[in-house]
Amino acid sequence: MRVQQPVPQADGIDNTMALMKEGFHFIPRRREELQSDIFETRIMGQKTVCMGGEEAAEVFYDNERFKRKGAAPLPLKSALLGHGAVHGLDGEEHKQRKRMFLSMMTPERIEDMKEIAVEELDKKVSEWEGKNRVVLLDEMLELMARTGMRWAGVPFEEDEINRRTQELTEMVDSFGSAKRLHRGSKARDSHEKWLKDLIKNIRKGKVNAPAYTPAYIVAHHREPNGKLLDPDVAAVELSNAFRPLMATAYFIVFGVVALHEHPETNDKLKRDENNYSQMFTQEVRRYYPFAPAMAAKVKKNFTWQNYKFKKNMLVVLDLFGTNRHPDAWENPGEFRPERFKNWKGSPFAFVPQGGGDHHTGHRCAGEWTTVMVMRSYFKYLTENVSFSVPDQDLSYDLTRMPTMPKSGVVISDVKKKRESADNIAQEEASQTVIKS
Repeated sequence: MRVQQPVPQADGIDNTMALMKEGFHFIPRRREELQSDIFETRIMGQKTVCMGGEEAAEVFYDNERFKRKGAAPLPLKSALLGHGAVHGLDGEEHKQRKRMFLSMMTPERIEDMKEIAVEELDKKVSEWEGKNRVVLLDEMLELMARTGMRWAGVPFEEDEINRRTQELTEMVDSFGSAKRLHRGSKARDSHEKWLKDLIKNIRKGKVNAPAYTPAYIVAHHREPNGKLLDPDVAAVELSNAFRPLMATAYFIVFGVVALHEHPETNDKLKRDENNYSQMFTQEVRRYYPFAPAMAAKVKKNFTWQNYKFKKNMLVVLDLFGTNRHPDAWENPGEFRPERFKNWKGSPFAFVPQGGGDHHTGHRCAGEWTTVMVMRSYFKYLTENVSFSVPDQDLSYDLTRMPTMPKSGVVISDVKKKRESADNIAQEEASQTVIKS
């Protein structure tokens, strides 16, 4: 890990606008320019330490040294994370809320998620056969919305699927610009009002949610003081049970780009020797961008790498740069799924959805479902479907957060090779819980 002494300062009085303008480039570019994995700057007028790499991530996810409460900017909390959510909790309150989420992620329920996702995809492919062109990102966002709500036990009418998909999409797409933050905040207000009504109706017995679903679990969860979650907070956490699946849409679309640009991976996915679909999925998550960084605040004064971290100091971890750090990854700028063969790497070197332990830390509990759905979709698309990828702009802009291929990934000439995906479900029935 490169650390200069004393820790260098980035140019500029305040780098808020530079962060918004440069996106994913902001932290890696300055780490490279300053030849240090830690540097000081100011963001939104506040002294901030930015850092990246495996060692930095391990410190960042130490719950004795860092807290999440008050770290996320208020506009981002209003649009993406929600007020009172697990992301902003610490200590015993965080542990208890995290246990609620982990209770939803049993092997059986992860298997349910995969089966629902493949069933929805199978129906969509039948529709695609009759179309001249399909914009894959739009379709995948709807598929993840459908899958997530069905799995969570959240009932919806067919004529409102577009509205619910748009709400979820705008929440995920809310960071990176003031305009998108505003849209995301409005979408969250509408989305949470809908879920708040559902929570109340479940508690009154007007809606019968199965006991194993997030809708039931959140509606009946009690805080450390023995009280039910406030309906507003319950709506936030129910959304957080399935909203993260929307990120999977971006990863799947990037995976199709990888299949197109690395055609040799198609046959490897079909054969799936040495668990290749797992390797491919993890490399998609490592190589392609989604979340640029994560913020926390110093819980108590401590010194690391001869730098004095002071209580309540804002610290930002470079997720994108950590996933491509040369100390942990050989030729990190190459797309190479085989790097994950027998991978026993650190949970702090691979942080596409946060780092550390799923059970006690702030690593996303929905990561397992993301991996499972991605694997199932990549196998389905290579085994069950043939399609063409016409000429288009597949590049993506790293100054946009989150980013996606500029064309949305257009496919054409879609043909289903067989009528169902039952074989895939049977083949993967024993591969439910995936370890990162």
